[in-house]
Amino acid sequence: MAQGGRQAIIVGSGFGGLSTAIRLLSDGWQVTILEARPEIGGRASRIQEGGYTFDTGPSLITMPWLFEEVYAAAGEKMSDHVTLRQLQPGYRIFWTGEDRHFDFGSDREQLLAEMRKFSNDDANQLEAFLAASGAIHREGILVSGRQNFLNLKDFVKLLPTMARLDAIRFLQGWVGKFFKEPHVQQAFGFHSLFIGGDPSRVPAIYSALAYLQIADGIWYTEGGVYSIIESFGKIIAKMGGVIHTNSKVDQILHRNGRATGVRTADGEVHNADLVIYNGDVTARDALLPDAPDAFPWRLRPLRTTMSAHMLYLGTNKKFEKLLHHTLVVGDDYYGFIKDVTRERRMPRSNAVYIHAPSRTEPEMAPPGGDSIAILLPVPNLRSGDDWTEAEPRMRDRTLEWLENWGLPGLRDSIVVERSWTPLTFRDELLAPDGNAFAVEPSLEQSAYFRQPNRDRTIAGLYYVGGGTHPGAGMPGALLTSQVTQDLIRGDYPAPFTSRATGPTGNLVRP
Repeated sequence: MAQGGRQAIIVGSGFGGLSTAIRLLSDGWQVTILEARPEIGGRASRIQEGGYTFDTGPSLITMPWLFEEVYAAAGEKMSDHVTLRQLQPGYRIFWTGEDRHFDFGSDREQLLAEMRKFSNDDANQLEAFLAASGAIHREGILVSGRQNFLNLKDFVKLLPTMARLDAIRFLQGWVGKFFKEPHVQQAFGFHSLFIGGDPSRVPAIYSALAYLQIADGIWYTEGGVYSIIESFGKIIAKMGGVIHTNSKVDQILHRNGRATGVRTADGEVHNADLVIYNGDVTARDALLPDAPDAFPWRLRPLRTTMSAHMLYLGTNKKFEKLLHHTLVVGDDYYGFIKDVTRERRMPRSNAVYIHAPSRTEPEMAPPGGDSIAILLPVPNLRSGDDWTEAEPRMRDRTLEWLENWGLPGLRDSIVVERSWTPLTFRDELLAPDGNAFAVEPSLEQSAYFRQPNRDRTIAGLYYVGGGTHPGAGMPGALLTSQVTQDLIRGDYPAPFTSRATGPTGNLVRP
């Protein structure tokens, strides 16, 4: 091996960990991944039962060229491993008590027609919104998302650009500059909610989420998102990497201020030249009890996001009202968000995201049936709720609400049912407070103030995944792998051998 057989250990096998493994293997490192669960993927896992297939986590793909970069780092083509289909529309938004719905997608004319159903004036502002959010994407996401922000001065240098783009303003207010009609505002401003961010508290840099869905499209991969996870695992094995499942790491080991390996729950010690942590970053101090992150680089301890109540339902009938992706919003959207984020209490109203992949790929459910995943944001365990009692109550409340809205007979049609609660996120995914999306993407927890990609106390310890910079979601997790690879190349400057068949930086976007 190049680099004298240097050994890297990666704790966790989410998108951040797997893509980092591929990049480091390409650079000549020996890589071992330790995954606590029985299968790789982390939050991006899969359930298969009775002919039904469910992605447990992310299910909507944007920025597909970032995935292409990871395959290219291994000398592979994405098209040789998975098949992407663009969805049009990407999703449909329903509001209870409202006859109109909103189809959100990348077809500009269709999008304008949807907007005109609610407001001609707002439709006339679409191009201005896209110009402004596109500038934030180009100058914010594509630039800052590939920087490490270990130094405060780098963050300070970014501020004039963010101020000029008005990207420091809260997202909800920023969207309101362009659109006045409430339904249109929600359609263009809700996206941060499903990476753990309250639109009234996250910076407007997250307007790029809506922009990307229009500019780059909304995609689905055959077999579900887990097909990408599987292909990454196969590529890692092909490149000589090693993956151990059922290997929970209890402690990160260090000596003389440098990481030396990890200890697993069974007492086994795995030595390494460097350690990359792809678990929940808010668990950092628990894994390093004798080396607290004491440097006063952030304003306050990192705040975890809300959690989610996930229902995975296999039904013996199809519910034609559902598209591949559907959002159903109740009668108090802003109150709902306030309840599950700021107030940390059970929501008094509802807002759910529903994934029905058999709309696009019938094989995800038996003939005549649907595989339906329902995500209801709920407060994390800091709310004090007992989810052994709350789960059946919230399950019945959500399903009854959906039946009354437009899915009659839903409960009677269920033949397969699984669920995740904040307890699942805490106990199986090892997420403190049972959070669903790691670190809340607020302004004071972004860039320099987010968990850095390299530890500031222990040398040779790095972080990837949604809780570190640049942020949550699959694109954010993939970007962390490149930022961390660049740091490791600088910290370990011995020559490396790359297998990449193309640039591993910014590929030409579609």
